[in-house]
Amino acid sequence: MDKINQGWLNGLIGVIIFAGSMPATRIAVTGFNPEFLTGIRAVIAGVLGLICLIALHQTKPNKPQTHSLIIVAVGVVIGFPLFTALALQTISSARALVFVGLLPLSTAIFSVLRTGERPNLKFWFFAILGSSFVIGFMLLHGQDQILAIGDLYMLASIILCGLGYAEGGKLSRELGGWQVICWALVIALPFMILFSLYSLPENFDQVTSSSFMGLLYVSTFSMLIGFFFWYKGLALGGIAKVGQIQLVQPFIGLILSAFLLGEHVSLSMILVSCAVVLCVALAKKFA
Repeated sequence: MDKINQGWLNGLIGVIIFAGSMPATRIAVTGFNPEFLTGIRAVIAGVLGLICLIALHQTKPNKPQTHSLIIVAVGVVIGFPLFTALALQTISSARALVFVGLLPLSTAIFSVLRTGERPNLKFWFFAILGSSFVIGFMLLHGQDQILAIGDLYMLASIILCGLGYAEGGKLSRELGGWQVICWALVIALPFMILFSLYSLPENFDQVTSSSFMGLLYVSTFSMLIGFFFWYKGLALGGIAKVGQIQLVQPFIGLILSAFLLGEHVSLSMILVSCAVVLCVALAKKFA
C-alpha cells in the first residue's frame, strides 16, 4: 500500500473512533460536570501518553515544536473537549454532530493559514455557503432561543479543534503522529491535574456505570488512540486531502446517537449535514 492510501486508511480509522465522541460525551456528562470531565479525560490520556513516550524512549521536542504542541493542546486537549461537554449539557449529541460537519472546513482554513496557501474565490464561496447552512439551522431550530448557548459552545469547539488538527497534522511530519498527541497531552498534564482537582465533584454516588463507560471511551479512544491514526493519516496523505474523511463523521455519529442514546435524528439534521458535506467537498476541490 502506498503512502497516500496508508494516509487515507489511517484517517478513516481515526474518524470512526472520533465519531463515538459525541454520544460518549453526552453519556458522560449525565454523571460528571463538564469541567471535571474535561480535566480527568486529559489526565487519564496524559498519563497513558507519558508512559508511551518513556517506554519508547522518545526525544524531547525542540522549542519551536513545543510552541506548536501548546497550540495542539489548547485546541484538542482543552478547547474541544471542554466546549463540547458544555454544549452537550443543553443540546443533543445529534444536534452537536450537525456542527461537526463544519470541522473539515475549519481544519482546511487553518491548514491554509498555517501553510500559506491562497485558495481562489470558489473555495471561499463554498466555505461561506456551507457555514450559512449551519447558521440557518441554528436560527430555525434554536430551542426557543435565537441562538442556544449549546450552539455557541459547539462553534467555539469547532474553531479550536480545526486549529489543533491543522497544527498537529503539520507537526506530525516532524515528530510522528502518535508522538504529537502524546507530547501535547503531557504538556497539558500539570494544568489538567489542577483543573480536575478544582472541579472535583463532592461525591460520585450519583455517577452511573454508563457515565464511567463514557469517560473511559473519551479518555482512551477519543483523546488518545484516535489521534494515533488521525495525525499519522494527515502526515502521510496531507492535511487537505485526508481532512476530507471527516465528512463521514457526522453520519456515523448520528447513527450512533440514534442507536445508543435513542435520540431523534430529524430530517433537517440529515439535510443540513448533507448540504455541509457537499459544500466542504467543493470548497476543498478548489482549495
